[in-house]
Amino acid sequence: MTKSKTLPEEWLKNQKAAKATQVAFDLDEKFQYAIRKAALDEGLSPSDQIRTILGLEISKRPKRPRLTVSLSPADYVLLAEKYDLSPDQQLEIKKRVLDDLAVFVVQQ
Repeated sequence: MTKSKTLPEEWLKNQKAAKATQVAFDLDEKFQYAIRKAALDEGLSPSDQIRTILGLEISKRPKRPRLTVSLSPADYVLLAEKYDLSPDQQLEIKKRVLDDLAVFVVQQ
């Protein structure tokens, strides 16, 4: 792309976002819990809750609601044993984990 052409507006927004700096706060467990709970009650991410507290704008784009967990190769071995699968059957392990999480939620 030549310099004489202007960038699409979406690219400019992304360029601004790329320049943002992430700031981490080491807060007492009580503070973290209160902020996370308020975020959950409001359907926000903790980051968006902090932005709301500070009076900053938050993105109106819908976010994909998901939970994450990091699984090591050793974790896959343990889960494979639990589900009577091979550790390389990661997709099937993921399905079984999802089933376990669904059972947990129903039991709450």
